[in-house]
Amino acid sequence: MLEQIEAYLLYLQAERAASPHTLKNYTIDLQQFRSFLRAGRSSRLEPAVSNAEHGDPPRLDIKPVEIDSMAIRAFVADLHRRGIARSSIARKLATLRSFFRYLCREGVVAANPAKLVSTPKLPKRLPAHLTVDEMDRLLASPGEQDPPGARDLAILELFYASGIRLSELTGLDVRDVDIREGLIRVMGKGGKERIVPVGSKATAALRRYLDRRNDLIQESKRGAPEPVALFLNRQGGRLSPRSTARVVLKYLNKSGVGPKITPHGLRHSYATHLLQAGADLRAIQELLGHSRLSTTQRYTHLNLDHLMEVYDKAHPRA
Repeated sequence: MLEQIEAYLLYLQAERAASPHTLKNYTIDLQQFRSFLRAGRSSRLEPAVSNAEHGDPPRLDIKPVEIDSMAIRAFVADLHRRGIARSSIARKLATLRSFFRYLCREGVVAANPAKLVSTPKLPKRLPAHLTVDEMDRLLASPGEQDPPGARDLAILELFYASGIRLSELTGLDVRDVDIREGLIRVMGKGGKERIVPVGSKATAALRRYLDRRNDLIQESKRGAPEPVALFLNRQGGRLSPRSTARVVLKYLNKSGVGPKITPHGLRHSYATHLLQAGADLRAIQELLGHSRLSTTQRYTHLNLDHLMEVYDKAHPRA
């Protein structure tokens, strides 16, 4: 099974342009499933490594064709017993479905055994987001516009103006930004490119930052070829996702909003505020880069009080 896992991960990286984060999670999930089977914790399969006391030759691995839906159910049951969160179990099961779907296409197995295993029911959670007033406080918090402050304000403004993901923001190059037209070119999940509009506040912040961008670079690094990344650290390199998340947390605390959201929460705030203002759900789907409308529809569950207020004001029989 190890050989098939390695081939699948290579396929995800080379053909599906999966992100490093996705590859890491899929690797963990598949190796965990393989370890479960090799340890013989599923009564459906013999341990991969036989007991030498019985004189049996060691089985180095489990073959994919040996795995049926009962073995996968045993894996899921084991995760439940160990107290793994339902959301994590659902992700691992989705990984297995994708893996066996790939093996079906490659002719390694005849059917996908993971399709017969039900996904655990997940509690409906509303994505954490900020109110409009909280967003205003956050965007006012960078204060003096020294080079780091100009960069940080541009980051916050761009997050809120475009709703892009953390990885998409840190992956932006200078050439991806068209300040005159108020557009950015974003490379999303699976290598899908999209054009996203940004408002005047964000373009103004980006313009101020770009005017002082080279001031961020240490004196010893100046004179080198100009870096292509939009957001830079003091070494002139691309600002990492972790450093960008620290920037967001810094100003959440400084503004008094507190660490109630992550950078992804700014994306949720963007979508929520658009929906509350009457934006079309299909348009929000395109702006967010969601491949399925069902992913965007969760925002329709947000802020029931607001929806009820709109109903009461608009419906003749309310």
